[in-house]
Amino acid sequence: MGKLWLALLAGLAVTPAQAAAVKDALVVDLPGDVATMDPQLQWDTDSYTVYRNIFDNLVTRDSTGKIVPQVATAWHYTDDKTIVFDLRTDIKFQDGTPLTPADVVFSVQRIIDPAFRSPQLSQFNQIASADVTGPSQVTLHTKTPYPALLAQLVKLSIVPKAYVQKLGNQGFNQKPMGSGPYRLQDWQRGVQSVLAANPAYWRGKPPFATVTFRAVPDTATRIADLRTGRADITRGLSPDDAIALKSEHALKVLSVPTERVAYLFINAEAGPTKDVRVRQAIAMAIDRDTLITALQQGYAKPVNIVLTPANFGYVSDIPGWPYDPARARALIKEAGAEGAKLQFLTSPAYDRRLNEAVQQMLGEVGLKVEIVTMDQATYLKRRQGTPQEAGSLSQGRWSCACQDADGVIFPLFRSGSIWSKYSNPAFDAAVDAARSVLDPAKRLAEYHKAFTILREDVPGVGLFQDVAIYAARTNLQWTPTANEAFFVMDMHWTP
Repeated sequence: MGKLWLALLAGLAVTPAQAAAVKDALVVDLPGDVATMDPQLQWDTDSYTVYRNIFDNLVTRDSTGKIVPQVATAWHYTDDKTIVFDLRTDIKFQDGTPLTPADVVFSVQRIIDPAFRSPQLSQFNQIASADVTGPSQVTLHTKTPYPALLAQLVKLSIVPKAYVQKLGNQGFNQKPMGSGPYRLQDWQRGVQSVLAANPAYWRGKPPFATVTFRAVPDTATRIADLRTGRADITRGLSPDDAIALKSEHALKVLSVPTERVAYLFINAEAGPTKDVRVRQAIAMAIDRDTLITALQQGYAKPVNIVLTPANFGYVSDIPGWPYDPARARALIKEAGAEGAKLQFLTSPAYDRRLNEAVQQMLGEVGLKVEIVTMDQATYLKRRQGTPQEAGSLSQGRWSCACQDADGVIFPLFRSGSIWSKYSNPAFDAAVDAARSVLDPAKRLAEYHKAFTILREDVPGVGLFQDVAIYAARTNLQWTPTANEAFFVMDMHWTP
């Protein structure tokens, strides 16, 4: 019997390196609970972090950000509105049934069905139809030429048609099944979800027998869990946390600039912020330089628009609103909004300090901001609800995982989107045109128009390009990516 086993049997202390040699599990602390296990419903980070390990997608991105095959092996256009995908024939769902072209078609039809009410609908609604066109082939037709199609399809998880139809949408959300490296073993809402390895996974053996994702809203608790070894990795840390942890030998900080844009949502269709003068005043009341310097400590880059340079469509010559509290107070007085009460919706998933800083800045120009904190699922429901339900303000950290403006400003601000609390026909025309022409130069010209309009109407204020910050045990090997994909298959322990 080896020395390690003797030490374990004797109850003696075991070093982290020794423990890693026998550890066959991963524990992840998340800032919030999983809102859904159905990959075609919510697109919030905590849900995606978990369910993305249960399902395979039609295509995916590699570590460099390049779009590469997953369920699809290859694709080609037959004309500007028709794309043909060849599919793998060796993939099985976790119950042993084969993944077929019919499952791919069903997955597409399900998410583009308006009756399904997916919050992701606007990112897929350019798809007109999907058809099985061969024993291992699927053809998609788009309503117009759609340049962002492949970038959006990176997010299309393939669900099993027969299983979903048998359980129904609600049942499927409770007991999801995919073809990915892990299957759902247990889900205790508000507490944790446990995934077990899929031993028949087509890409090879998963690196851990079990992965436990725990909902731990309190950052200090997540950090304490890492220090004691109760957790192996966590995300959603602040720059202050990162600086404090860099001196800890048992832990390491992992960070990466992302496509995610930090922004302030402003409700343009209800309450005091319905007045554009109030929205413009809010934009001028926010000292972005202070937010970045004091709160982000170098883990951010300023942006003047609600988009980051990591996305196609970013335009750098749109001026941001200047920090001008005197002009902001004058506009608020002109609008008759002095002392107006604004409800600021939030959840533990968002930086409390940033919320409080914005609250103070707006208070200094004559607005009374009430911060209302709720769990992530409730927050999403209200934020996606009617203008009257969505509050006046909220902090956003938006990522479409597509690295294209079409996945950002179209769902956030296009009339009719579940996220949008704003409507302007000229803006709609510009983003519609940008998503229906293949010429990159023409697309950029339309996005320039769109961002110029958003700048004046202010349904949102771009704050900074977000940097994702993780902390992990030093013996956990993983490299984060710009699109924040948390793929457990890419992780492993080292002695």
